[in-house]
Amino acid sequence: MGNCQAVDTARIVIQHPNGKEEKLSCPVSASYVMKTNPGHCVSLLISTTALSAASSGQGGPLRLTRIKLLRPTDTLVLGHVYRLITTKEVMKGLMAKKCSKLKKQGKVSEDQLKVMEAISSTKLDNEDKLDTKRQEKERSRILRSWQPSLQSISEGGSS
Repeated sequence: MGNCQAVDTARIVIQHPNGKEEKLSCPVSASYVMKTNPGHCVSLLISTTALSAASSGQGGPLRLTRIKLLRPTDTLVLGHVYRLITTKEVMKGLMAKKCSKLKKQGKVSEDQLKVMEAISSTKLDNEDKLDTKRQEKERSRILRSWQPSLQSISEGGSS
C-alpha cells in the first residue's frame, strides 16, 4: 500500500517585526521581499551553540543567535528562517559597529564618539519623520473618496 502520512514541505519563514510570520513555498529573491515590505531589510537567522567556561558551570551550552544581512541579489532558500529588520535598526547597528571599531583603534576620543552618535541619531530621526510624513500623505490619498463634479440641468417644459 501507499504511505498516507502528510508530508511537511520545506518552506521559507519570514518573521515580521510585529510578530507575524509569512510562509513561502518557493524560493524568492531578497529584493522581492524588500519591495513588498518597504523600509525593511532581510536578514538570515543563524543559530549556534557555544561551550564556554562560564556556561559549563550553569549546566549547559550557551545558545547564540546571529543575524546576517542579505543583499538584494541573494535568494531566500527553502527551510531557512529570515527576519525583517527596519532600516533604522540596521543603521544603528552599523554606526555602533563603526564607533566601537574606531574606539578600539584609538583614532577617536570619547567626545568625538558622542558627537558621531548624536549626528547619526539626528539623521535617523529625520529619516523617520520623512517616512511618517510620506505614510500620512499616502493614507490621506487613500481615505479621500471620489466625488463627481456635476452641473445642474434645468428642467424646462416645452408647450
